[in-house]
Amino acid sequence: MKNFDVVILTDRNHINQQKTDMSKQNILIEDEYVKNALEKLNLKVGRLSWDDTTFNWETTKYLLFRSTWDYYNRYSEFSNWLNKVSKKTTLLNSENTIRWNIDKHYLLDLEKKGINVCKSYFIETSETKSLQKLATDYQLTEFVLKPCISGSGRHTYKINKNNILKYEDVFSELIATEAMIIQPFQYNIVTKGEISLIIMNGKFTHAVLKITKKGDFRVQDRFGGTVNDYSPSQIEIDFAENVVKTCKELPIYARVDIFTDNNGKLAIAELELIEPELWFRHNPKAADELAKGIKQLINEKQIT
Repeated sequence: MKNFDVVILTDRNHINQQKTDMSKQNILIEDEYVKNALEKLNLKVGRLSWDDTTFNWETTKYLLFRSTWDYYNRYSEFSNWLNKVSKKTTLLNSENTIRWNIDKHYLLDLEKKGINVCKSYFIETSETKSLQKLATDYQLTEFVLKPCISGSGRHTYKINKNNILKYEDVFSELIATEAMIIQPFQYNIVTKGEISLIIMNGKFTHAVLKITKKGDFRVQDRFGGTVNDYSPSQIEIDFAENVVKTCKELPIYARVDIFTDNNGKLAIAELELIEPELWFRHNPKAADELAKGIKQLINEKQIT
């Protein structure tokens, strides 16, 4: 049985896939950068789907979450696996970090620590008010509705006074089984874009600017969004690094998505600590920084 120092985790949709489209090609390229960086440090590296039932997870020292992008559609199964596998090996980032970050309620924790976050109203599954009543209560004329546990724009809707009735049934169905979040529509994300700053071992490595497709409000590429190289200001870098420092555990990798809010202030849209796209293809040296951090963890464990 083969032992690994690190297993790069993906999902079943990205195993044994040919480079048939740009999205799949980018995933393979990204993982290859990480694999090569780790192997340059003489580490044995594998790549598996997180739900692989044939693999003995005790035979690897670390699991590195990369493109486990089906977890939010299979959350119960993923959560059970997470509980079991965390007892067999070490997760990067840790199980505690993942469980904290997987639910957007974490934004409340960041806000309590003085971080300016996107204004957010959390709607729990016990809520009986209609979407219209909630919008009235929060004095919202245009807002975004999305689940607290989600990704890739799943069930993310832009709502205003003209279409709100159309989404009442959708909201009723969703709130019956999962908590939701309502956020005032942020106009600068459409006009200026959203900045993603990549942090490795607590230090900034690179950034990209995500631009929405004309006529859309979502930055994800599946909705036509584009990614561009970006040189952030020192203020933006300091903001992102400070966000990461507020975590209970310093994550080995993080993506901090920021934007200029409706009040003209720098704010956090998301803190991604589970399986964020990190755009190593825009800065391959960042993969080396990630690998160095993992190698250091392995060395420290061997010493202790």
